Amino acid sequence: MNWLAHLFLSEPYVEMRLGNLLADIVKGTERQKLNAQIQRGIQCHHIIDHFTDNHLIFQRSKQRLNPIHRRFAGVLVDIFYDHFLAKNWADYTDISLDKFTAEIYTSFQAYSGEIPMIVRQVINRVAAEDWLGSYRYTQGIETSLERISKRLSRRFNRELMLNEAVDELIKHYHEFEQDFQDFFPELYLHIKNRYMVL
Repeated sequence: MNWLAHLFLSEPYVEMRLGNLLADIVKGTERQKLNAQIQRGIQCHHIIDHFTDNHLIFQRSKQRLNPIHRRFAGVLVDIFYDHFLAKNWADYTDISLDKFTAEIYTSFQAYSGEIPMIVRQVINRVAAEDWLGSYRYTQGIETSLERISKRLSRRFNRELMLNEAVDELIKHYHEFEQDFQDFFPELYLHIKNRYMVL
């Protein structure tokens, strides 16, 4: 799952949520410097990822993609699933998506604890450009995939165009949405049973 789902499934505390977010950003020895609650959030992030990556429905969604996208199929389906979470937000909570994202942005920017500077920079960009709220639109998904493409292109030293996979999302839209609707309640219960506070 991508960031919106990770934050939604997190315990509702700023450090737990930060851990769920920065698990994708902070690696190695930098992680070991983070406090226990942030570490708990990182652990929750990994539990979500492990459950998702090994689930048959998630695997089915990956198979819907054109083979040219298969290397990054997991990344793409993560983002697609965030779209369906944002689109169907009211099915899962009484708090509006805009209120939820505003609370996330405000609490992250106000957080006074120690976190790496790169995390502060990402938090500011996420809030300024409303990354989380933008997932409800296919254009927001395309923009998100453009950002990821730039990052992965630098890592692999070749141009990647993951945003082109939005065509796959549109082509198989109802199938992806049904996959998400079948899968997400199982993930929710898995995390709820693990942390017992959702």
